Amino acid sequence: MGYKDIIFSKESLFLVTGGAGFIGSNLCEAILNMGYRVRCLDNLSTGKRENVDIFLDNTNYEFIEGDIRNFETCLNACEGVTYVLNEAAWGSVPRSIKMPLLYEEINIKGTLNMMEAAVQKKVKKFVYASSSSVYGDHPSLPKVEGHEGKLLSPYALTKRVDEEYGSLYFQLYGLETYGLRYFNVFGRRQDPDGAYAAVIPKFIKQLLNNERPTINGDGRQSRDFTYIDNVIEANLKACLGSHEAAGQAYNIAYGGREYLIDIYHILTKLLHKEEIEPIYGNDRAGDIKHSNADINKARRLLGYSPEYSFEDGIKLAIDWYINNLEKADPNDWKR
Repeated sequence: MGYKDIIFSKESLFLVTGGAGFIGSNLCEAILNMGYRVRCLDNLSTGKRENVDIFLDNTNYEFIEGDIRNFETCLNACEGVTYVLNEAAWGSVPRSIKMPLLYEEINIKGTLNMMEAAVQKKVKKFVYASSSSVYGDHPSLPKVEGHEGKLLSPYALTKRVDEEYGSLYFQLYGLETYGLRYFNVFGRRQDPDGAYAAVIPKFIKQLLNNERPTINGDGRQSRDFTYIDNVIEANLKACLGSHEAAGQAYNIAYGGREYLIDIYHILTKLLHKEEIEPIYGNDRAGDIKHSNADINKARRLLGYSPEYSFEDGIKLAIDWYINNLEKADPNDWKR
């Protein structure tokens, strides 16, 4: 279980694209803590410099401010790289519905640029972020690879296309690609602010500030919320994936099922804010009602064995936000 005992060659160089973002910065930190070299590429459009400035004193760390939409940037970033962890993308289903052209440029063209650069620079492994959104409206639960439905958003389409390119680049050019279908990742450094903020950090910050969070719909939608350390494990184990496991996509989750309204009440209890009632809003366009993962394929082919349950992760996440968010009123944050 976990990733801290995974061993790579001492000369390994990891390129983390989108490395200043939530998942990317956690990957950078974990790999640096293991003693390996990390090159971070980010254009800081959604990533934050403060997420990675903490690594500047580490001689194994290098930062490139650049955009994966620029092929020359991708080529330069892949120079001498052993493993690519391609996290650079724009997330959010609702935002993709408003901005489909930009999502096409970043999530599809940008990822294609990175795969092509990886081939030209003879990168050993290419691990990339996909999403549970590729399952679309397929009704079955849990979600199983190979049983996808009609796509519901431009974001979902971009991730499906990335998977098709990943398969083709393995078949045609021999690039060993591994697509990771993340299911609702949460944890330290996830941004609680903005119109498209993820639900868990947004709820935590609002409750800490004695604000009433808005739940979209009736709160009975369910998700497989996945703590960040499980995602780190999946990325690093995919870097050691077999040739036979390449060219495929894998569900990356804990394998649980949490209802949004239950999560809300768990948060109010852990934060001692039970008196705050939520506001119920409209359902979000492009959202599916239920999503949880069958992770047997990743267990079998990648050796993925997630260590952190939702309950484990949410306590760690709350502790991080209490210690790191700017407090509206410190006296309100008593636990």
